[in-house]
Amino acid sequence: MNYFLTYCFYIAILSVLMGISTWKLFKKMGLNPIFAFIPFYNYYLILKETNHTKWWFLLAYLPIVGPIMMTVFHIFLMKHFGKSSTVQQILTVLLPFIYMAVVNYSADSEVYKEDDLYLTDAEKNVQKKETFIGSITFAIVFATIIHTFVTQPFGIPTGSMERTLLVGDFLFVNKLNYGFRMPMRPLALPFLQGTITDTGVKGNPKDDPKSYVDAVKLPYLRLPGWEKVERNDIVVFNYPQDSVHTAIDRKDPYVKRCVAVAGDVLEIKAGKLFVNNKPEDILGDQQEQHAYIVQSTSEIDFPSLYKTMEFIPVSQISSNSQYFAIYGQKYNLDAKDYIYRVQLTDSRAADFKKFEGVVSVQEEITDKETSGIAYKDDFQKKIDTVNSIFPINKGWNTDFYGPVRIPKKGDVVTLNQESLPEYRWIISEYEHNKLENKNGKIFINGKESNTYTIKQNYYMMIGDNRDASLDARFFGFVPEENIVGKPMFTWLSLQGVFGDSQSAYQAPFKIRWDRMFKATNTGDANKTSYWWIAAFILILFFGWEYFVKLFSKKKEED
Repeated sequence: MNYFLTYCFYIAILSVLMGISTWKLFKKMGLNPIFAFIPFYNYYLILKETNHTKWWFLLAYLPIVGPIMMTVFHIFLMKHFGKSSTVQQILTVLLPFIYMAVVNYSADSEVYKEDDLYLTDAEKNVQKKETFIGSITFAIVFATIIHTFVTQPFGIPTGSMERTLLVGDFLFVNKLNYGFRMPMRPLALPFLQGTITDTGVKGNPKDDPKSYVDAVKLPYLRLPGWEKVERNDIVVFNYPQDSVHTAIDRKDPYVKRCVAVAGDVLEIKAGKLFVNNKPEDILGDQQEQHAYIVQSTSEIDFPSLYKTMEFIPVSQISSNSQYFAIYGQKYNLDAKDYIYRVQLTDSRAADFKKFEGVVSVQEEITDKETSGIAYKDDFQKKIDTVNSIFPINKGWNTDFYGPVRIPKKGDVVTLNQESLPEYRWIISEYEHNKLENKNGKIFINGKESNTYTIKQNYYMMIGDNRDASLDARFFGFVPEENIVGKPMFTWLSLQGVFGDSQSAYQAPFKIRWDRMFKATNTGDANKTSYWWIAAFILILFFGWEYFVKLFSKKKEED
């Protein structure tokens, strides 16, 4: 209800501005000037008077799409009154209600009537150019509608889901399965997630130009879907602890596997994941990776392995490094040998053992006593929460984690100094309460509290590349409101398109044809690639007009 009330409030403001800046123009078109203030109907009348497709008025106030369409309608109206020069159109786009008001209150503003019989060649060329621009605009609007309300493409820039999803896979994500989440920043540039440009590693991400207007905001609302997030689903969601963007739907998109849903109890023991005291189910298309320490008497030619095993994130461990001091004794390594830390599936680990010169392949398991807390300083006083295991007071790590119960809507949790780190972000950030911890007492919205009722469901999202994934073990529970959708299929897969900081070797560029147009979330091991059908449809779609014109030309010649 709050969403629609806020939405109507913004429409009312825009309608008043529209009415104030155009009521005289409506009167000069022979219309009741009151109509200029009526939302939707005012744009319907503009389209009718300017001889354009009238049903377009329905798009006038849609989030993200609406500002584009309103701009187009304003240009139609100004052209109807003879204001069609480049400068006048720029003013209409950049200062719509101000420039339209200037025209509205100008005494010499009259409806401009053009006669096609007396158009010059230059004027006809202008008409053709405007028709072309109109076609491009409609294509952008149509693509924006699909992108915003139905499905959205996402690329995989990191290896956190290797080898189920590969770096360079591009997915189409269905936004409707779990229920469509209404846009929360309706005034935004289409096709962009959070920022227009990236200042790079040296710049502050908060200073990057935003692709949306943060001041114009709508509350969270999710429409009903036809399924719920289930255990083992691959899910796209907004990174919960993104400090750059305040809007939930503008936070960075992540893709992980939902390993536990609300109400489940999750635990990781010696790198093996358990849900409700049962080992996790490994699906047919799930290729789970872990870190292995590989010892070889000769240097391994990893670039040549790309041809047979594709991309392998790997780092070489020098015999004089601090890591060798840790690994050497633990895994009985010889300093004279070549030591590598490699991300492998179980089957690939078995293959590595067969390579010439390989002495041992041992899975790397962090000791249970090793804390997963990272620090920003050498004195270990400033905790790096981004790289620390959640919650920071449990002493867990990536291989020994939990048990932890995933919060469920309606759960009443006990609050004390021990449990507060686990629920801090839920109370203060995800469910928008004022949380204070003063003198050993916990206050929520100014009232001392020792319990809290969870308002929404939460999930644990963990990458299939278990030892090279920034996931829920670090940033904690993922709120239901952060869920974007469910990947449908891989529409493009490019090896070598993204660099990988985890690897000492860069994969050569190539197109992975066998991965294109394969379904993502079926769980089946053997899935057919339908890229050739997609290519045929695209050729038919873009070539149809050409063949029609060619046939018509030949018919005329005959």
